[in-house]
Amino acid sequence: MQVLTSRILLRPTDPERSTAFYRDVLGLAIYRTFPGGTVFFLGQGLLEVSGRADAAPAPNVAVWLQVRDLAAAVAELAGHGVTPDREPRLEPWGLREAWISDPDGLRIVLVEVPEDHPIRTDVRAP
Repeated sequence: MQVLTSRILLRPTDPERSTAFYRDVLGLAIYRTFPGGTVFFLGQGLLEVSGRADAAPAPNVAVWLQVRDLAAAVAELAGHGVTPDREPRLEPWGLREAWISDPDGLRIVLVEVPEDHPIRTDVRAP
């Protein structure tokens, strides 16, 4: 299988409210819109907010967003009235994380990768 592109499909209970959250609160840039939906840039991926769901997402589903500066991101979100579900902390696996939720309760994990973390290690031979 050759994957050419990908995106996360999000079916919110209130599409207008969720679209406003991702656009105005998280500040995601719009890739495209179409009748009934909006597709946002999500770093190296895309997030499509479209359709409508009857229930909140499953609690075992989360969106992982890497940010440059976790403290600055949390402060910016606080300016939009967003209170973290879990304050920033250093995890045992070495990443700094804070958790927030979208309007339907979908967990969004905000992640800062410290400079000395193995994810940043260049494994190519010298």
